Amino acid sequence: MIAKTFAKKWLTAAVCSMMVAAPAGFAYAQAGSKADYDAAVKQADADYKAAGSRCDAQSGNAKDICKAEAKRDRDVAKANAEAKRDGTDKAHAKAMKTKADRDYDVSKEMCDDKKGNDKDVCVKEAKASHERALGAAKVEKAAATGTSTDVAETRADARKDTVDAAYKADKEKCDAMSGDAKDKCQANVKAKYAK
Repeated sequence: MIAKTFAKKWLTAAVCSMMVAAPAGFAYAQAGSKADYDAAVKQADADYKAAGSRCDAQSGNAKDICKAEAKRDRDVAKANAEAKRDGTDKAHAKAMKTKADRDYDVSKEMCDDKKGNDKDVCVKEAKASHERALGAAKVEKAAATGTSTDVAETRADARKDTVDAAYKADKEKCDAMSGDAKDKCQANVKAKYAK
């Protein structure tokens, strides 16, 4: 009786886990067609060209931001088309990395409108967001290509990089302060990150 109950619970758990895991892997189980890929790339290039025309009407940093956003949108669309065409988790991880990198480029351009410590904080916060997104892409790639040990090591490395970048961003915020307020801020940041 106990063995039968155990087997039933195990079977139920196995079926439930397959139902949860299947949709995630299913999205990339079948590769897309070359025609769909070619159409997506062509559309991405056309959208980029149209965005470039809109960007040329702007000036200064607004123009730089516009161009960075247009490049991001084109590169992400192409990377997603490649991931869909290839139908692999590895290709999806590569698309995630491309998005992380291009989002970071846009964020840095947006920081150029700021001055002094505000700009420094903005850049470090952009770096922290970038590290978080890169970490997710690295973990996904490790899950697609490596062992469970590789995934665990990659996850630990990604967590460390993300925490280090967040620590630097929070620490930078303290630099705008002075005296006791700055000392207290720095102490709080060190305590928060156990540094």
